[in-house]
Amino acid sequence: MAHRRSGKFPAVTNILVAVVVGLATCQVAIFLTTIFLHRTLSHRAITMSPGLRFACRFLTWISTGVRPRQWVGVHRRHHAYTDTEGDPHSPKLEGFWHVQVGNVVLYRRVAKDGVTVEKYAKDMPADRWDRVLFDHALLGLAIGIAGLYFVFGMNWEMTAIASGVHAVAYLGLNSAVNAVGHTFGKRPFEGLATNSQWLAWLTGGEGLHSNHHAAPTSARLSFARREIDPAWWLVALAGRLKWLTVRHAEPRLTANAQRAA
Repeated sequence: MAHRRSGKFPAVTNILVAVVVGLATCQVAIFLTTIFLHRTLSHRAITMSPGLRFACRFLTWISTGVRPRQWVGVHRRHHAYTDTEGDPHSPKLEGFWHVQVGNVVLYRRVAKDGVTVEKYAKDMPADRWDRVLFDHALLGLAIGIAGLYFVFGMNWEMTAIASGVHAVAYLGLNSAVNAVGHTFGKRPFEGLATNSQWLAWLTGGEGLHSNHHAAPTSARLSFARREIDPAWWLVALAGRLKWLTVRHAEPRLTANAQRAA
């Protein structure tokens, strides 16, 4: 009797497809984080066209649920107190594993303290879109998950796997920027921030963390010949298309940035 092939993918294939989609979704969120939340909003290294800015705002909402002004407030405080008392997520103060595993808890504690956002993100007051949409994190995440559900042909198992992979990978990689990025790697500039090219590949360039702390207003995080900042390729392309402008083409070191001996 001939074997009748099923019209459905084998279970293992479904799992692999869901994992790949989850990792791809994570990378989209990573690039939104580094280009939009970090370089554009936190450090004003990039100015986006209104259309691109709104698109990034919406995609960040449905892929991460992050409230931009909270992210900006916490990150700017990190720069104000880098690895000293007051830093929201320093492995020197909190311990490597506390930051790597519990960074989201550290982030939320500071974002909700009623002081950090008010002080460090006062240039980003809530607007009408925030009140209607973007301040409702769970709604954004629900829309994102619903999108995956329809992409997978209303297969909730694949949706759950992809969503779980995305969440774990995104939180883990963002935590690694703070934990690994202040513990392991090269230090071309003084301070505990480090450069790790392998981490930069996974985080859209954010692994070049020593460079970033030395020149925080730079839209490009790669300074040396063998350093690669993947997000810069997208920034440069969008610049050629006139979708954004870069604050300055070459990195400008802060007054306190000193080359390591």
